[in-house]
Amino acid sequence: MTTLFLMVGLPGAGKTTRARQLATEYGALRLTPDDWMIPLFGEAEADGKRDVLEGRMLWLALEAVKLSTNVVLDYGCWSQAERSAIRWLVEAEGACFRMVYLPVDDATQRTRIAHRWATTPEGTLPMTEGDILHGRAHFEEPDAAELEGHGAAAPPAGWASWREWAADRWPSFA
Repeated sequence: MTTLFLMVGLPGAGKTTRARQLATEYGALRLTPDDWMIPLFGEAEADGKRDVLEGRMLWLALEAVKLSTNVVLDYGCWSQAERSAIRWLVEAEGACFRMVYLPVDDATQRTRIAHRWATTPEGTLPMTEGDILHGRAHFEEPDAAELEGHGAAAPPAGWASWREWAADRWPSFA
């Protein structure tokens, strides 16, 4: 069955390394926003363009699963709502959704980020101490139910569907 693998975790957790392995193992299209942001815009968050890029990548991922192509979506997906929306969208296309959560402790995260910056600065998005602390404060760790495949059944209050919510979250998805 066609599968979309969603990489979940903080920077430095090993998501992209694992995403590359999964892409090779499953013959999957790997979509990693970080691989596009620097070449296109020279920075990680170029005036909201990351959300626009992620929306187009999500649209492309769904087109690929419709064509029976496995996909690895390497976003990080910090919120349960993002993960639930993607799960719902993938399953609505009749594809299998697999969340790949990579937890990382504070010391390991900092070591990996420093190593990346020291060895591949041209392909690394700079991260300040504030960025690391912001990520840790805002990351919603998946609970056991979510990891077992039980995401939120309904979209957040005020949204008629997960598709509508996703179009608001990622403006270019619609």
